[in-house]
Amino acid sequence: MTVSVSASRVALAGGIALSSVVLLSGTAFAHVSVQPQGEAAKGGYATVNIKVPNERDNASTVKLEVNFPLDHPLASVMPQPVPGWKAEVTKSKLSKPLELHGKKINEAVSKVTWTADGSKIGPGQFQQFPLSLGQLPEDTDELVLKAIQTYDNKEIVRWIEEAKEGADEPQNPAPVLKLSAASGDHHGAAATDAPTTAPSASASASASGDAKSGHDDKAGHHEEKTAAAASSSDTTARILGVIGILVGIAGVAFGVLAGRRRSA
Repeated sequence: MTVSVSASRVALAGGIALSSVVLLSGTAFAHVSVQPQGEAAKGGYATVNIKVPNERDNASTVKLEVNFPLDHPLASVMPQPVPGWKAEVTKSKLSKPLELHGKKINEAVSKVTWTADGSKIGPGQFQQFPLSLGQLPEDTDELVLKAIQTYDNKEIVRWIEEAKEGADEPQNPAPVLKLSAASGDHHGAAATDAPTTAPSASASASASGDAKSGHDDKAGHHEEKTAAAASSSDTTARILGVIGILVGIAGVAFGVLAGRRRSA
């Protein structure tokens, strides 16, 4: 009888511990993040996804605001249309003009806001908001994009905390876009080895169209593979973590039962 009661207590305690760990691990992974699709090189252009998971089981996300640093300004931030969402781009005046392609730019994008327009991010769901960014700065290794997430129950979560070296990850970390080394092949740069004889207009248009089509196909395929790999990696990590916890709990229960039987 004593052994049975002890085993029940161990199982109950193990179940509570397991539930707590699973819940906490889910919260740790569920934060707004920015993921480059391909390369995000200094001085170049990039396509990124703002990934927004819904953390609540009783509310839906209906608004997202992403802020861009004006100390490392971006002259161009273009959102890709997302069905069921309305995007608004806000620009702000720069204290120091930005030079791009020989032109001075006095303002830059400071914020992009997505508002639900017939859609929402429900419990257990996530949404990606694609952006085209450029020209990326050359004087920093990362861009911190502070985000504000709003739920339909009026709750607001501010993803604005910056990580500090050597410290634990903040509770509400700001999305960070890591920049790779400059590739030297910036989009929009002038060609250095132009042919002396220009091709006909129709040939140029055809070649341009074929090249663009091939590029778009490859980019789309790459994005699908990247998203699938990221999703698979997150799922595998969580499953392995839960299996490890279950094995540990089973071992504790077995040890307690064995000890009780020897005592009896």
